[in-house]
Amino acid sequence: MLALVQRVAHAAVMIDGRSVGAIERGLLVFVCAEPADTDAQAAKLVDKLLKLRIFGDGAGKMNLSVRDVQGGLLIVSQFTLAADAAGGNRPGFGGAAPPAQGRALYDTVLRLARASHAPVAAGEFGADMQVALVNDGPVTIPLRVA
Repeated sequence: MLALVQRVAHAAVMIDGRSVGAIERGLLVFVCAEPADTDAQAAKLVDKLLKLRIFGDGAGKMNLSVRDVQGGLLIVSQFTLAADAAGGNRPGFGGAAPPAQGRALYDTVLRLARASHAPVAAGEFGADMQVALVNDGPVTIPLRVA
């Protein structure tokens, strides 16, 4: 699975002008399933997100996790993380899982995250979403969980 993690002061997802998910301090996580991914990769991703030490401690070092700071998770599906633009100027998205598989794995990530942490907010799979955020740092971390 692919993920792009951003440490945020706050973030929100809007669909057709209505808020569908928002968090204050925490992690905004864009998630993309790949064809070979399984529930095992989804579980590894959630575990990594909850343990990823990218929040500052008292000395300003990145030693704390989202769990340590009691931050939120805002998880948004984004198949474009699998984009391949090596062959030209229009990216291809063949590296992303088919929609049914992508939705199932996204739902698994949400279920596992909600079972292990709070608060967890989410976008809507396949929707045209507008995401607003204040990146804290900025800190942006790409992840690939195999």
